Amino acid sequence: MNPAWAEASSFSASIVYIATLGCLFIALAIVAFIAINKSRSFYADYEEVYKETATTNMDDMFMFIDPHRLFMVNIIAIIVFPLLTILLFQSYIIAIALFLILAFGPFRVYKVMRNKRLKRFEHQLPDALTMITGGLSAGASLNMALEALVQEQPAPLSQEFMLFIREQRIGVEFEHSIRNMERRLPIQDFLMFTAALRISRDIGGNLGETLDTLADTLRRKVTMEGKIESLTAQGRMQGYVMTALPLFLGLLLSFLEPKAMGLMFTTPIGWATISVIVVMEVLGYIFIRQVTNIDV
Repeated sequence: MNPAWAEASSFSASIVYIATLGCLFIALAIVAFIAINKSRSFYADYEEVYKETATTNMDDMFMFIDPHRLFMVNIIAIIVFPLLTILLFQSYIIAIALFLILAFGPFRVYKVMRNKRLKRFEHQLPDALTMITGGLSAGASLNMALEALVQEQPAPLSQEFMLFIREQRIGVEFEHSIRNMERRLPIQDFLMFTAALRISRDIGGNLGETLDTLADTLRRKVTMEGKIESLTAQGRMQGYVMTALPLFLGLLLSFLEPKAMGLMFTTPIGWATISVIVVMEVLGYIFIRQVTNIDV
């Protein structure tokens, strides 16, 4: 072969190699740039949603915690605990599961806390209406009856009506205060109470008698819900047991037969099996919840 031709071919190959590396470097730089921007956007969106959710839920539950500090604690926990899990246990699956729990768990915790508070308010409401009716029957005004209610009833009912009374004292319009309470307490029973207040304020009528009838209706409703909850408790417990049983058996077999169970986490067939198990577990739990979830 002609040496000049060989040298030219070698030079051309070097040019192609350098061009390929350059294109690859540019592509990686573009991908990294997009990934960084997306991660920043995701972080900003996550921070905004987290702070907004925390602020709304904490304020509604009269828990005054700095949302920025709470968010930073959550971010530190998301980073530190999965890394410690990898270093101590060498388990990426547990680390990923812990990451997901810490990332999305707070939203679920806020929702559970809010639902418990609304449920507690709903159970207090019939007795509160009875107290208001008694105060109106004794000749007290609505505000006087509500003040007595605040002094006698525990939280969260006393907190909500105390805020309503304070808004009235500083000159907030009655309709605006009622709307604020309805926003904080989206409960159908409470909406019937506010509707009775609006009708009595606009049209007139015997508010005490209306509230007494409403209290009796709500008390019957609470009793019926309690009976339904008792009857469906066994089904819910079966759902919990049936969901946890495969997980418990898998953990037990991991200790008894670690070599055989190790294939579940190290082979593609094992990964596919775990995926099927997770999907079936979730679907089974959802179906049982739908069966035992009866709307009154």
